[in-house]
Amino acid sequence: MSLIFMLKSLIVSLANAYTTVIFIYVLMSWIPTSAGIIGDVYRILGKICDPYLNLFKKLIPPIGGMIDITPIIALLVLQFVVRLVVNIL
Repeated sequence: MSLIFMLKSLIVSLANAYTTVIFIYVLMSWIPTSAGIIGDVYRILGKICDPYLNLFKKLIPPIGGMIDITPIIALLVLQFVVRLVVNIL
């Protein structure tokens, strides 16, 4: 196996893992979680996901003041950038 192939696989795997973390974080935002282990998990995921998601929240306002589409845009951009990087390598 070549080093380039392994690097491409690592990049895709990390992006897929981060996509999954963002997806779980968004799903958990729909559940009222304030205390307990679920609340702790939600806060930890927030520390991992919010820096990336906040980049898009500054640019894209919620639709109708309530519907936040920034996670969808953020995931699309992440996948696009990963595919671009992998194709360049």
